[in-house]
Amino acid sequence: MLLGVVAMEAMAQSQAYVSLKELFAHKADTIALVRVEKRTKNQMMMTAGGDYKITSTNDALNKRIRTRYYAIESDGTLYLNCRKLRIKKFRFGTCYAAAMWVGSKIYFCAAPIGPAANSVSPAKDYDMGALGQAIASSSLVSNRVFYEIDSLTLKVDFVSKEKMSSLLKDHPLLLAEYLSENSEDAKVVGKYLKLLQKK
Repeated sequence: MLLGVVAMEAMAQSQAYVSLKELFAHKADTIALVRVEKRTKNQMMMTAGGDYKITSTNDALNKRIRTRYYAIESDGTLYLNCRKLRIKKFRFGTCYAAAMWVGSKIYFCAAPIGPAANSVSPAKDYDMGALGQAIASSSLVSNRVFYEIDSLTLKVDFVSKEKMSSLLKDHPLLLAEYLSENSEDAKVVGKYLKLLQKK
């Protein structure tokens, strides 16, 4: 019976990383069970940030989740704290974004900001002035693209069509297929990143 309790506690634990350097070094703190909740579009319009809210029943741990941890791994999925992420001078907001390892680099999925916003969804005014601009901005809430974190520079970079093509250059068939899709959308880019994971 005691063995069963120990096994359940081990399965319920998650891994937390205090910094990006510790994440790349795979040095994690073990924390108690956390709850990962997908945010709704309305929640994301009210508070910009990642697609996932991570919480705990422990108040002290909740505060560390919000402000201290750089990343949390739960049930085999890695999540990055958007509060800690920047691309140039642009912030990603709050909450957590899903991420994956491809080789020695980390790729995460988030809303297009900075250079990605112009690339994915060029500004439109819908011929309605400020109202049109608000509609165009709200459409970005549901758009997603991928970003790369380099293990050497620790900088965040947008996975543009050029960058994805460079990642696929040693796989000509995949490169040709990707170029035929002609998209920087997360669903397309994510598919090829997952294929690269398996190589």
